Amino acid sequence: MAFPQRFLDELIDRSDIVDLVSSYVALTKKGGNYFGLCPFHNEKTGSFSVAPDKQIFYCFGCHKGGGALQFVMEIENLAFPDAVRFLAKRANMEVPEDDTGREESRRRQRVLALNRDAARWFYQNLSRPEGAAVAAYLEKRKITPKTATNFGLGASLDSWDALLAAMTEKGYTKTDLLAAGLVVSNQKGRVYDKFRNRLMFPVIDVRGDVVAFGGRVLDKSEPKYMNTTETIVYSKRRNLYGINLAKKTKRPNFILCEGNIDVITLHQAGFDNAVASMGTALTTEQTKILSRYTKELVLCFDNDTAGQMATQKNIEMLKDSEFAVRVLQLPRRLSEGEYVKQDVDDFIKFQGAAAFEAVLNGSANQMDFRMDAVAAKYDLSDPEQKIAYGGEISQLIASLSNAVEREIYAGRAAETAGISRTAMITEVERARGKQRGRERRTLQRENLNAAALRQPRDRTIRYGDLRSAMAEEGVIRLLLLDGALSDQCRRLEPEDFSSGFLGRMYRLLREAWDGGHPMTAAALLARCTAEETSHLSGVLQKPEASAYADKALEDYIQIILRSAEKRRGEQAEDPLQAAVEKFRADKKKKGNGGKRQ
Repeated sequence: MAFPQRFLDELIDRSDIVDLVSSYVALTKKGGNYFGLCPFHNEKTGSFSVAPDKQIFYCFGCHKGGGALQFVMEIENLAFPDAVRFLAKRANMEVPEDDTGREESRRRQRVLALNRDAARWFYQNLSRPEGAAVAAYLEKRKITPKTATNFGLGASLDSWDALLAAMTEKGYTKTDLLAAGLVVSNQKGRVYDKFRNRLMFPVIDVRGDVVAFGGRVLDKSEPKYMNTTETIVYSKRRNLYGINLAKKTKRPNFILCEGNIDVITLHQAGFDNAVASMGTALTTEQTKILSRYTKELVLCFDNDTAGQMATQKNIEMLKDSEFAVRVLQLPRRLSEGEYVKQDVDDFIKFQGAAAFEAVLNGSANQMDFRMDAVAAKYDLSDPEQKIAYGGEISQLIASLSNAVEREIYAGRAAETAGISRTAMITEVERARGKQRGRERRTLQRENLNAAALRQPRDRTIRYGDLRSAMAEEGVIRLLLLDGALSDQCRRLEPEDFSSGFLGRMYRLLREAWDGGHPMTAAALLARCTAEETSHLSGVLQKPEASAYADKALEDYIQIILRSAEKRRGEQAEDPLQAAVEKFRADKKKKGNGGKRQ
């Protein structure tokens, strides 16, 4: 929806960027700006900058940038209207809604209210005769009533339309239930409950809203788990099961599990820092959420092949992140003379909370896990496989930036393979040399292509005339630095700009100053698309000295005007006429040359 510009400008003015960002990111002041670890991509060295004077943020690593609205949209995964409402609530401002905005907000709130009432109805079923089978299942799994209450567990009934009837009685329509993903429609148009005769897990987000549900069968039928599909209030990439409770933990880390039951079992055993991704693969959006509450993750998946693969995948995803990553490998359990896999729930049940605490405290770091995984691929009694192991493990160890770590792990690898420590260290350093060579060549290619690096990443706003565009960027920066310089720009028109995007930004700044309402950087960013916002934030982060602003602006204007004049001259020239004249000139030269001979 379109919010009144005056309202948006006031909202931005009342939303201090440092105060907002610091509620999500630990910031340290360096000079005039604040810096911290970027919440939008994985990094170990802080490249995320917040400029209080411009009221913008910018990451020099992933190049995301913008003002308060863009930050909320990214960090909370909200659409623009919802980000406006989020900031307005924070600033205690009333949002002027149009009919479209009111309808969208009403639909979201309707689905959230329906989810809340459905969760309450599922929970109440546990104490009713119709929910006895689910209650018995919880007792069998040793999940206490207190734990069931904490997680809001419930029962869907063995009926085609029990939930539909209950929610219809509360005033909800079939359209509401379909929008929430609580009912489905068959080919004949008949609507019936999606979840039937299942243990129900409400998915609750960090704000405490019930956004979705998961349902588990009570027997061995399929599908074992059924989950809410994507809705107006739910995206599985942007939620973690148990995060609403885990965010309150006093423990120094979070345990990432494979399933809902694992999370519930751990919380009940005193490990209130457990969460589960909505599937085994961790997403970037989920790491953003986790980074608000912890900087250490313990991966705890099943000790079968699928669990090991999931662990490897998540380690790879987190390898360049700010998280310290450890892996908790549960030992196999001896059952009837055979060793069988066990998940968290099995381990807690058979070994107890104290045993899990001991395994948790001794959990290996990700490098130990990855080295064990490599070693498991080879028969190290075979000389050829030993050589192959040395090649792969040296590549892995060479990727470590710390020389001491490389030496330590090279020693462990040598001991595992039964070869000399010197030979392994030599192989690691050879592999590291090759890696650094590849990095140097990549850097050289980037340096040779410096002009391309100055181009906007989004192709829709690429610069056709790079020299003019650099001057145009300078004009934008100087006008935001000191709007009084706009008088000096009277002979410069938006049409003179080679970049349509920068010309539009210049027009907005000029119009604001001419109207007596100077525009801030944050207000200018609010008039941009997401792609334009990130690019303009990077432009505004470039240094511009106010001491020589007059001279710099004059230089910029001259470059822009000369470039514009040249472009217009080229456009005014008739290509056909130019070709004819060139042909005649060339013919004349040849003719003169013949006479001289």
